[in-house]
Parts: sequence; C-alpha cells; structure tokens
Amino acid sequence: MQILWDSIKMFFNDHAPPHFHVEYQNYQATISIQEGIVEGKMPRRALELIFEWLKLHQVELMKNWDNIEHHQPLNKIQPLD
Repeated sequence: MQILWDSIKMFFNDHAPPHFHVEYQNYQATISIQEGIVEGKMPRRALELIFEWLKLHQVELMKNWDNIEHHQPLNKIQPLD
C-alpha cells in the first residue's frame, strides 16, 4: 500500500530556508529542500515517500522557491508515481 500525502504547499512571503509544507491525515511537517530537515510530525512511510519525491524534484522545488522570491507563478511538479 502506498501512502500519498494530502497536500504539499509553498507560500509567498514565507521564511528562509527554502522549504515546503506537507499535510497527511492529521500530521503536518515542514521540510527544507536542500537539507531535508523535518520540522513537525509525519509517519515514517510517508516521510520515505516524501524524501523520494524530494530527491527527484529538488531542482524544480528550488526553482519554485526562486519564483516565490520574485513573485512569479509556481510551476506544477509531478507527484510520485
């Protein structure tokens, strides 16, 4: 069984370092894009999938963070297959 998170978000005017927010069921976490530092709680299996997705899309996530800093629209990033 594969766990899929409810949402991954980035917010304009958010604080550094570059990161994204993850919601899964009743869990919430913030994950830094470059270091993979997790703040918050998330089940282990969900985190494994999030880190797999992060590894595949780190460059795209950093581009979106750059877009946020320049008030540009975000690009959609493919979910994990």
